[in-house]
Amino acid sequence: MASLNVGNLGEYLREQRRNAQLSLRQLADAAGVSNPYLSQIERGLRKPSADVLQQVAKALRISAETLYVRAGILDEKERDELETRAVILADPSINERQKQVLLQIYESFRKENGFEVTGYSEYSDDGVVDDDDAVDDVDATADGPRTADGSDADPKDHPSS
Repeated sequence: MASLNVGNLGEYLREQRRNAQLSLRQLADAAGVSNPYLSQIERGLRKPSADVLQQVAKALRISAETLYVRAGILDEKERDELETRAVILADPSINERQKQVLLQIYESFRKENGFEVTGYSEYSDDGVVDDDDAVDDVDATADGPRTADGSDADPKDHPSS
């Protein structure tokens, strides 16, 4: 497998497209952009908007933040934090409530360690801030124990002391 550390956005996109075994036309269709426009991006003739990059990233099933950094839209140091969030949000083994709780804990640790909290905790799975995805909506007042998947545990399994 070729190295992912390529010099520019176009080369990186081409490599990701080939790794996904997609033709230029297939990716263009999946991303909702024209075939010639995507070709120009890959050849370094066009600089796409953040919206186009997000559509392409979603079609390739990769981090939009990585593309933002390569395109110069996002600062490199913000990328690591955003990629951590993206990995948490993409994990199919935990439910949405658990993802939001993990993000809230992650932000509290970053703040405690003196890092600026960027406010990206309200990201939804598609990377778009949505009021319905707010961390504040996490139910912190649950009456009883929870199972690993976040559902209510059977009280007889966890008697009160």
